[in-house]
Amino acid sequence: MQTTSALPRLPGATGRIPWHVYLIGLGLILALYWLFPGNMLIMTRIAIMAILVMSLDLVTGYGGLPTLGHAAMYGVGAYGAGLCAKFLTGDPLAGLAVAAAAGALLALVSGAFLVRYQGLAFLMLTIAVVEIMHNLASKMQHITGGDDGLSGFTIDPLLGRFEFDIFGVTGYWYSAIALFLCYLVLRQIMNSPFGLCCEGIRENRDRMSANGTRIYPQLLKLYVLSGAFAGIAGGLSAQITQVVGLDSLGFTLSAEALVMLVLGGTGNLVGAILGTALFTGIHHFAATANPFHWLFVIGGLLMLVVFLPRGFVQAALRQLARRAASAMGRRA
Repeated sequence: MQTTSALPRLPGATGRIPWHVYLIGLGLILALYWLFPGNMLIMTRIAIMAILVMSLDLVTGYGGLPTLGHAAMYGVGAYGAGLCAKFLTGDPLAGLAVAAAAGALLALVSGAFLVRYQGLAFLMLTIAVVEIMHNLASKMQHITGGDDGLSGFTIDPLLGRFEFDIFGVTGYWYSAIALFLCYLVLRQIMNSPFGLCCEGIRENRDRMSANGTRIYPQLLKLYVLSGAFAGIAGGLSAQITQVVGLDSLGFTLSAEALVMLVLGGTGNLVGAILGTALFTGIHHFAATANPFHWLFVIGGLLMLVVFLPRGFVQAALRQLARRAASAMGRRA
């Protein structure tokens, strides 16, 4: 079956990941470290949120299911990593595995019911899930700390050597490399037959069903995969800050993640990362310049997206393609 996707693929987006992708990714991590040595905490925040936004893109961009409840998996992953460090082991990699498992488990339990719906019904049900999890965390004070948050746990040095310092150097490398690895894994998965199947379901459910595709199992697998990576993002946040608050399960976090995704463009993992960086950078610098009116800037960007419905990344790619085609035409 041939589907017509509304979102063009990036060049080289199929097949094996070319070697230059690894080189560019590692080069960017190193360059950002040297160019912005005083902004480690902000860049760490961008890396963590970018993983969350990429996981949201799986459901919303590739699966076509808009959600405002993705903070539920993020928060469960954060609490999972924090509780693991407090009662089991402080090893960060073990805690990250627990966070991914917690996010995937919640996605499996809730998604078994949610993915049967679509559109506004799915959107409202995801809000209900995040509100339920927020209230549960608030009531279970003996486990989560309630309004005071979960604290009092320590994280062991990464790989037994690199301690998490107050300057955020280890946290930056840890989160940036985790972002890079998550991107590579998700890029490979979403360019596999499974990813193409999910895009086909997004474009035309009836046609995919008529071709013999089982819609429900595919969307459930996508939702669980998304929950696992959202849990990883929450686990990273808990380990680096060494505190987990109720805001990690808040509706506001879900809304902000969706705004970041819309700014970068849905159905595009690179767009998810750049949209996160754009929103977080504007949030930081605009709020520093004017802490009372910085939301006007974000509102203006969202209004601009109306004229760029595929996000800034897709618009930039189309512009580059037009210029390249024009340059080749002039040479010919």
